[in-house]
This record gives sequence, structure tokens and C-alpha cells, in this order.
Amino acid sequence: MTNPTLAAGAVERHLRARRDTGRGLLMPYVTGGITPGWTDYLRAFAAAGADAIEVGLPFSDPTLDGVTIQQAGETALARGASTRRILADLSGMPDVGVPLVASTYYNLVLHDGHEAFCAALRRAGVGGLIVPDLPVHEADELTDVAADAGIELVLLASPATPQPRLAEISCRSRGFVYAVSLMGTTGERAALAVSAAELTERIRRVTDQPVLLGFGISTPDQAREARRHADGVVVGAAVMRRVLDGAGPDDLRAFLATLRQALDQECDRPR
Repeated sequence: MTNPTLAAGAVERHLRARRDTGRGLLMPYVTGGITPGWTDYLRAFAAAGADAIEVGLPFSDPTLDGVTIQQAGETALARGASTRRILADLSGMPDVGVPLVASTYYNLVLHDGHEAFCAALRRAGVGGLIVPDLPVHEADELTDVAADAGIELVLLASPATPQPRLAEISCRSRGFVYAVSLMGTTGERAALAVSAAELTERIRRVTDQPVLLGFGISTPDQAREARRHADGVVVGAAVMRRVLDGAGPDDLRAFLATLRQALDQECDRPR
């Protein structure tokens, strides 16, 4: 069932409130429809201390995703996953207690139409939307329609984003600003990109919105380092690799608990 208390702006208010207590924010990702009982992962994520959860709506031509997320999407699509089925699954589950943020490519939004797509998200209890291939200068219509439906459209910023454009993205993004740590696709990496620190510092010059850092954050040490620069982290490929390898909800809860602990330890460090 959908969350009856979900209100417009709830994603940003929730993240701000947690950030303002000094908490490092954790947003894990799962591809919708990846397994028959995939919504069990959402409950495990929340139990592990997630502050929000990103739910991927798989698309057949994911230009920004690396190998792992591509494989997850292909697996879900082969199982018959679709936007309607994934949102129906979300509608049929109890509220997990943290905001849900959908992510997908603009083709799927256009396929249903802005109004219908955002209304379907809202009925499913989703509060935010990430569309990585939608540039800020083309986002006006979806931004307005999403806002009318109570959906917060999250915009992305990369290390290559010029400062004037970064200011516009930070001003117009809702929920949080998604800081892409490097120029490349999603995927696990051996170390946090050096460009992450500079990007988050530039974002902080122009907004006080929560800033979540994603792309390549795979280990507790990387989460701890990312927290020194951003308000929190998005963790996708490291989660989905484990799911593809057969990890169940309890396994993922244990993994995310290590990231939660690392974020909390960094927050407790003397400043």
C-alpha cells in the first residue's frame, strides 16, 4: 500500500532533517524487478539504516550505466519487469519508513507522458525522480509537472559542469543534488575519484541542499572518505553485483550496515 503521509517535498525535508543532526546519508540502489521478491530488499535496506532508497526502472539502452547495472537491468527485463509492474509491486507493499526515489531514462517518461508517469509514481508512494539523461536546460516541463504531482526531480552535476550551470542545477534540483564523482559510467572502483572533493565543494558554494555523492562508492572506506566532502552517498553497483551473485536481503542488510557504520564513524570524528 502507498504511504498515506507522503507529502510534497518530503524527500528533501527528510534528508535535511537527518543531515542536520550530523548524520551521514545513505541511499542504496536496487533495480526494480531484479528478483521475484525484490521488494524484500527495500525492507532490508531500511533496516540497515538507509535514509532513502533509489529504485531503478530498467531501460533497454542505459547510456550512463556501467556493466553491473546494465546486467541488472537486462536480468529484470528478461523476467518481464516493466514500469507498471514495478510500481504495482511498490503500491502493494507497506511503507518502509524512508523516501523512495525512482530513477530511469527519459524515453520511459516520454512513453507514458509526463503527467501520467508522475501520477503513477505518486500512486506507488514514490517521492522523487532521477532522469540522468535529461539536461537542466530541457527539464522545465518535467520539473513543473513533477512538482504538481508532488514528485521531486533530482538533477545531476558532474566534475565537468561549469560553475554557472552548476549554480542553475543546484537551484532547480529538488530533494537533493546528485553529485557524480567522475566522468564515466556507474560501477565499482578501487578508490574514490579525486574529482569528487572539488565537485562537492563547488556545489556547496551555491546551495545548502543535501548533496549525495555517487558513482564508484563501493566500500566502507570509500563511504567514509566521501562523507568528508558530501552529506552522504549513493551506492548502486556494489549492491547490484551482490544481488546478481545471489545475495539475499539479509546479505545486503549486512553489507549496508558496514557502510552505515562507516558513515556514522566519520560523523563522530572531531572536526
